[in-house]
Amino acid sequence: MGLVTRRATLPLLGGGAGLYRKYLLRFSSTLASDLVRGGQSGTEKSAPASSTYTTIASSLYDVVIVGGGVSGLSLAAGLKSSHYTSNLKIALVEGMPLASAKSWSPDPDRYSNRVSSITPASQRYLSQIGVWDHINAERVQPYEDMRVWDGVSGARIHFDAFHLGTEDGTIAYMTENLNLQHALLSHLNDSPSDPPVTILDNTKVEAITNGPKFDDLDLSSWPALKLSTGDTIMARLLVGADGVSSPVRAFANIESRGWDYNQHGLVASLDMEWDDRQRIAWQRFLPTGPIALLPMPDGKASLVWSTTPKYAALLKSLSASAFCTLVNAAFRLGMVDLEYLMSRVDEKEIREDFEWRDARLAIEAEGQQFPIRVAEVQEGSRASFPLRMRHCDTYVAPRIALVGDAAHTTHPLAGQGLNLVQGDVASLVRVIEKAILQGSDIGDEVVLQEYWAERYPVNHMMLGVVDKLQKLYCTDCPPIVGIRTVGLEVVESLDWVKKMIMKQAAGA
Repeated sequence: MGLVTRRATLPLLGGGAGLYRKYLLRFSSTLASDLVRGGQSGTEKSAPASSTYTTIASSLYDVVIVGGGVSGLSLAAGLKSSHYTSNLKIALVEGMPLASAKSWSPDPDRYSNRVSSITPASQRYLSQIGVWDHINAERVQPYEDMRVWDGVSGARIHFDAFHLGTEDGTIAYMTENLNLQHALLSHLNDSPSDPPVTILDNTKVEAITNGPKFDDLDLSSWPALKLSTGDTIMARLLVGADGVSSPVRAFANIESRGWDYNQHGLVASLDMEWDDRQRIAWQRFLPTGPIALLPMPDGKASLVWSTTPKYAALLKSLSASAFCTLVNAAFRLGMVDLEYLMSRVDEKEIREDFEWRDARLAIEAEGQQFPIRVAEVQEGSRASFPLRMRHCDTYVAPRIALVGDAAHTTHPLAGQGLNLVQGDVASLVRVIEKAILQGSDIGDEVVLQEYWAERYPVNHMMLGVVDKLQKLYCTDCPPIVGIRTVGLEVVESLDWVKKMIMKQAAGA
């Protein structure tokens, strides 16, 4: 496919983007003197003046990434870390300011409620592209043990380092999204690549249209982004890393299918009663949704509680003390007792009723069958968001690619959101590398189909498994409880099955 036409389609030049840019610069500086044609009707415009061509050339990018979260920044870092793609001209557009992420200096006593679980495979990729060197290691918590159980029957399954089979035994690494964003921005800032990534933060995309078509310059297949700054930039390849409501996906008319779970994910940053240093991730499946307690450094923890919108609103409105009591109850008491406590309005009654019920549990179960108690919830850390499953029919269109939540959204019960993102990024970088090595157009849909073909089955399988688990455990129907209990007990007894599950989840 041609990149720019000059009375004819420009033949594809070997060497990809680098030679393309050299041609474009030569083209923009000489074209004005060559053109003498007047105005045209229809979609073709008259040949612009030399200054206009210079402006057009400066607004053209090989890759424009919309979205400055972990997805978009990871893609920019991956492209700039590759020998084959480091010379691409890349712009990243983000509607929110990134200054706080760039200058992030964390308070040692506070943790953000936005955290991610990073599998060993994702950690290796981030190390490979040089990002992990910029991570604040003191804000990362590896864990080597995971305990999951049925909140109705009590059936349990336990995963540890033995089942993963890695040298250090790490199941995953917990860290704040801000730590990742800061590391990615630091890596891009320190990258010796030329040209550097142009970061347009605090800049919104107001509209996406097709580029202009002049007599001797055809950009009509290139996406043109009108920015809130008044500028317009055009992309040889436009990547949507802009979340579940992706404007890039809407521009490409890519269908996203799925459903809402009628659940909200409530998150909070917690202080535990003491630091037991066991580094265990806990998850209990309740009929209203799973509750997970994920270890953070220095006796802190991150809570992800999937529950009904009604309960999520209640939990956010309670005092800090009553909230911590209900979190402790959710890991220890049956659903009937938990619902009773949630129906109480007096903080003292909630605490006393919980203590009376909790006293019946064996003291040796603390830290073994369920986590140690939550002592405090960090002020301002409670938040909730609706949970849904969405998956696009395709991730690509002519000069368009989607990554992360723009392409797929899943329930957080498996903690795989960020890891699916890193898989998307690594795959798309490989496809772009291959296109450049073969002298192909990186925006050609035929080229981009390889990315979709590689990632869609992997993501579809993960989304399907997570969706089935959510549906299987969000019920207390006795026959279903019996079936899942037997299944959980069988898996718990078979180490080879547990090893297979853990290696799949860890990206091995």
